[in-house]
Amino acid sequence: MSKKASSKDENQTKEDVKENTSEKEAEKKEKKEPTVEDQLKDAKDQLLRTAAEYANFRARSAKEKEQTYSNAKGDVITEILPVIDNLERAVNAEQSDYESLKKGVEMTLDSLMATLEKIGVESYGENGDVFDPNLHNAVMHEDGQGLDETVISDVFQKGYKIKDRVIRPAMVKTAN
Repeated sequence: MSKKASSKDENQTKEDVKENTSEKEAEKKEKKEPTVEDQLKDAKDQLLRTAAEYANFRARSAKEKEQTYSNAKGDVITEILPVIDNLERAVNAEQSDYESLKKGVEMTLDSLMATLEKIGVESYGENGDVFDPNLHNAVMHEDGQGLDETVISDVFQKGYKIKDRVIRPAMVKTAN
């Protein structure tokens, strides 16, 4: 090949590169790079969408929480209704026998306690238990009786709890 041909090929290659570069620059200009205003508008739009999604999430969560609470109350009432029915039957029954009435009330109380256990409520507070200020409310103290300190000598009102949460502390008398 001659120098002229080689030089011509070189010039052609340089022109091709210039053309490709010019075409790429033209494409970039056609695509139009986003301006700061466009970027700001996009960021603002995205922020508004995120805020709206969060507001919807909060509303949905509040509604689900209320529905869960309402369902839980309904479930508890459903469990207690048979006990109420038994009490109504006892009130409406014509009985002159005190013993049978007492037995009916005891059976109803047992039914209520079984229902409370079924829904997770536990009673506590017995004579001889160790006093715990987190579970018991000491309303009286007594000396003597031969009991150790901080031992419950009398229970005025039982306490109730669900797992570790105290619903009502037991009202007790402790020995000193």
